[in-house]
Amino acid sequence: MRGIVYTGGTAEVTDELTVGDPGPTEVRVAIGAAGVCHSDLSVINGTIPWRSPSVLGHEGAGVVEAVGSEVRSVKPGDHVVLSTLQSCGTCRACSTGHPTWCVRTLGNVDQPFTFRGEPASNFAGTSVFAERTVVKEVQAVKISKEVPLTSACLIGCGVVTGVGAVLNRARVRPGETAAIFGVGGVGLNVIQALRLVGASRIIAVDTLAAKETLATQFGATHFVDASANDPVAAIRDLVPPGPARLSGALGWTGGVTWSFDCVGHPAVLRNALDVLDWGGTALAIGIPPQGTEVAVDVNALAYVDRGLLGCRYGSSRPHHDIPLMVELYLSGRLMLDELVTERKPLEGFSEIVSDMEAGKLARGVLTF
Repeated sequence: MRGIVYTGGTAEVTDELTVGDPGPTEVRVAIGAAGVCHSDLSVINGTIPWRSPSVLGHEGAGVVEAVGSEVRSVKPGDHVVLSTLQSCGTCRACSTGHPTWCVRTLGNVDQPFTFRGEPASNFAGTSVFAERTVVKEVQAVKISKEVPLTSACLIGCGVVTGVGAVLNRARVRPGETAAIFGVGGVGLNVIQALRLVGASRIIAVDTLAAKETLATQFGATHFVDASANDPVAAIRDLVPPGPARLSGALGWTGGVTWSFDCVGHPAVLRNALDVLDWGGTALAIGIPPQGTEVAVDVNALAYVDRGLLGCRYGSSRPHHDIPLMVELYLSGRLMLDELVTERKPLEGFSEIVSDMEAGKLARGVLTF
């Protein structure tokens, strides 16, 4: 079986993989397509410490091939999007509709694969850079066969993360304003979710001026080239104080209601905080190296009700959110096909990585 294996410091395309049969509560899926996400690259470059050998990939869709004896929600032949959340379904977090808070969703590492005769681990509970993978039943969400797998695969991470940040965590209301730092796969989905909910000003920020076209296509009303402009000053100019607003006590007023750091860099997160209006909130979505800190004047938060929120995986409820996003796609309201800017077989993985690092892609997709 072919796949991409992290062997410690590098990723290797191989045909020396095998995968086992599903256990009683597991599902084996023949992968049809897999998106390449920065989190996969973060394993390779050491930003995310991970054991080796492991099969990479966590943004995938495919066809159910076999199910365990206790599986009831899917059957062979079903098309599914795979979620990274191995939530238990019974704890307080799961029972109140917050599976991303379930403590059992972190630190789960199984070894459903063998690589050159030795056990190999999964990554993010999914490992979709392989022709077949085995996941828990709760991770396999049935979808309509009308959705191309090359588009459906992106729902499993980039789409639920970006759209979910707006709908589930921020709960942005019509007329509110927002700035999005980072116009990649997640940032574009934040932008289109803001369009869906009726945000009045959607300001996209990136260091690559060429990203303006994509940002506008997905719903941005303004674009700031951070390589040529101070993004904080530019956003303050775009959303100045109203005529009745005061300034002076804490420096300035005006700015956006919401900001989204989709990059995962402390300087970017600080910018996201600095562009907030009174009462505004910044969301930290991008994942920096462990131990990263950001400095902020607490008075700039406490005196004027500004906030900072973490947001894991779009605060998603996969069995609710993934079908919702499929319906939005089928009704023409959610853009998925347009996110796919490059398709390659597994052997083209390095080309996709190169194009990602050059900022040429919204999402690159591996096909099987």
